[in-house]
Amino acid sequence: MHPQLVAVAAQQGGVFTRRQALEAGCSADEIRALTRPGRDWQVVRRGVYIRRATWEALDPFVGQPLAEDWAAHLTMRHRHVMSHDSAGRAHGLSLLGRRPQLVHVTRPGVGGSRTEHGVKHHLSQGLPWARSFAGGLPVTPLARTAVDIGREDGLWAGVCASDSALRAGATERDFARALVAMKHFPHIRAARAALAFGDPGADNAGESMARILVAEAVAGPILTQYPLLVRGRVVWLDLVVGCHAFEFDGKLKFKAPADGGVALRPAGEVVWDEKERQRLVCGEGLGMSRIIWDDFWGRARDEALLRLRGEEAVTRRRFGTDRPAHLEGFAARMSDVRLRRIHPSPAV
Repeated sequence: MHPQLVAVAAQQGGVFTRRQALEAGCSADEIRALTRPGRDWQVVRRGVYIRRATWEALDPFVGQPLAEDWAAHLTMRHRHVMSHDSAGRAHGLSLLGRRPQLVHVTRPGVGGSRTEHGVKHHLSQGLPWARSFAGGLPVTPLARTAVDIGREDGLWAGVCASDSALRAGATERDFARALVAMKHFPHIRAARAALAFGDPGADNAGESMARILVAEAVAGPILTQYPLLVRGRVVWLDLVVGCHAFEFDGKLKFKAPADGGVALRPAGEVVWDEKERQRLVCGEGLGMSRIIWDDFWGRARDEALLRLRGEEAVTRRRFGTDRPAHLEGFAARMSDVRLRRIHPSPAV
């Protein structure tokens, strides 16, 4: 690929337009040859391409949809910002990420929503024309994005987006302004409910979904990122209710980076460490339940709810509901560290 085109694509999420390819020195015949099935360029949208190797290496739930967002942005003639899930992807929010996914844009003067060629156009009437930039794309601000996702996709998606927006630096004041500005918008109640349940202690969508599941399973305040000192090191529990901990296990922690995961050691060693960690945590007077992604859907959700209720009930009978004083004392001393842990990035 021409060096000039490589540089252009790098600033646009890996995609580039036919016009940019021509300006970089490609001929029309060359473009036709490169975009044939199985050749070097993948067609993302009519007149927008990406290197096939780049496309195939992208995550199908975030990376490829983000490339499609860029492709739509580069070909739109109307003034717009990326919004809803598209803005969430650009901001790096935790999304449920189901396929297929639409590209979402908000335009000034549009009085209703409509979908054309895979792009959903949303209303902006009555709202000030505010935007920010994320990853080079013009986007709705963090809080507005999370509220839009809650309105569009419902409570579960709204909780995931609200959690990660709070973690990324959106403030309660930001959310209050967005909710007031959209108080008469469709499905705003779902967005309000999602924000009311929001907690920046969720590291990812899996932990957000686990918190919703736990809230349905057992009664009592849910603490996120609860610190525990075991054998001289601090471990952070995903969720704690009374004397029972709930840990979300995503597959990424057991996969090598080459396979899209985050494990820097063999999977067997990671699993062994998790078992040892659980043994030490339970030795401090806590029970523990494990939650996986499949527990969130369909019949498996009903089965998970019954299991979690049973496991928590066993812990309650054994330890009661009041956590040991030494655990609470350590958690109180770690409160400042916890705040820094759940707000690792500045506001956008």
